[in-house]
Amino acid sequence: MTEWVAPIPAPDLAVAAALAFRSWFGVGPDGVWSAPGRVNLIGEHVDYAGGLSLPIALPHRTAVAVRGRADGVLRVRSGADRWDGTVAEVAPGAPGGWAGYLAGVAWAMRREGLLPDDFGADVTVVSAVPIGAGLSSSAALECALAIAVADLVGLTTDDTGRARLAGCCVAAENEIVGAPTGGLDQAIALRATAGHALLVDSGDGSVAPVPVDLEAEGLAVLVIDTRAPHRLVDGQYAERRRSVEASAERLGVPSLRAADASDVARLADRTLRRRAGHVVTEIARVRGTVALMASGRVAEIGPLLTASHVSLRDDFEVSCTELDSAVDAALAAGALGARMTGGGFGGSAIALVEESAIGRVAAAVASAAATRGLVTPGFLLAGAGGGPAHRIG
Repeated sequence: MTEWVAPIPAPDLAVAAALAFRSWFGVGPDGVWSAPGRVNLIGEHVDYAGGLSLPIALPHRTAVAVRGRADGVLRVRSGADRWDGTVAEVAPGAPGGWAGYLAGVAWAMRREGLLPDDFGADVTVVSAVPIGAGLSSSAALECALAIAVADLVGLTTDDTGRARLAGCCVAAENEIVGAPTGGLDQAIALRATAGHALLVDSGDGSVAPVPVDLEAEGLAVLVIDTRAPHRLVDGQYAERRRSVEASAERLGVPSLRAADASDVARLADRTLRRRAGHVVTEIARVRGTVALMASGRVAEIGPLLTASHVSLRDDFEVSCTELDSAVDAALAAGALGARMTGGGFGGSAIALVEESAIGRVAAAVASAAATRGLVTPGFLLAGAGGGPAHRIG
C-alpha cells in the first residue's frame, strides 16, 4: 500500500494558520504568508561551490500567520511548541531547534538594516511540507516569515529585494541554526516562477526560469520521502563542504566552478579528488539537463538524473540504504531516471516517470522498502507550477 502526501490548498492553509494564531494569541494576525518547499531536479552539493542547480517549487507550502509588534519581542508557535524571546537576544545556537529558523530571520534582517530595532512579531506556523524529508521545509519556514516581515515594514519585494531577503534567510540557517547550507533552497522559495524550474547560479546569485510542462510530455516527477532521518547539522554536511572548499584552495581556484576534469586529476588526495569530481561532473550534468529541456526533450534527462545519483552515492558519499533502495526499485520498475535529492544522509529521492507508470513505480518502491525492513516511504508529485513566497490571507 502506498501513502500519498497531498498539498493543502492555499485558502485552507491560510484559514488554518489564522485559526491557530487566534487560538494562541486571542486576536487575529495582520496576515498570512506562505512559501513553497522544493525538490531539486539536479545540481546537488554544488551551490556552495559556485555551481548550477535546477530546483522546482513544490505545491506543498508552509504558512505563517504574523502580527507585528513594536517592542522587539518575538513569540513563535508551531503546533504545541513555543518560544518567546527578543530579537536582540538571538545568537548562534539560541534559540535552538525550529525556532532558530524564525528568530534567525528577524536577527539577520535587523543586522542588514532592514528592520527597526523595536520590531517584533507574534507568529504561528502551519506546514504541508514534510519535515525532515530533504524538501526544504526549513527554507520554506524562513522565507515565509521573511516575506511577511518585509510586507509588514514596507520593504521592496521585487526580485532584487527578494534576493536580499534570501541572503538573510541563508545567514539565519548558517549562523544561528548552524547548518552550513548554500543558498539554493532560499532562492527557489523566494524567486520561483510558476510553470518553470529555476536555474540557480550560485556563482553570481542570478536565477533564470526554465519552462517545464511535464503533463504535456506525459511525464511526472515522483518524490519519494524515504522517512529516513535527514539532518544537516550532525557534521557530515559540513565535512563535505569543507572538502569542496579545500579542493578549490589546493587547485588555486576561487571555487570548483572554475575547475575541470584535468584540474581534479591533479588532486593527490583521493577523497578530495572524488569529492571535487562530483562537483565538476554535476555542474556539467545540470547544463546537459537544461539543454535537453530547452529543446523539448525532457524524457531524455533520465540518464543524467541517474548518473547524478551514482556520483552522489559513490564519490560524494551522501546517500544511504533507504535512498539507494528507492532509486534502484524505481529504475527496475521502469522509471526513466532516478536520484536522491537534497543534502542526503536520508530524506527524499525523485524518479522521472511516465504518468501511466506512477502507481507501478510507487508500489515497487514501497515493496522494496518492506522487503528490506525499511520504514514505509511516503509519496508526492512535484509539478512546476509552484509560485514563490507571497501573502495568501
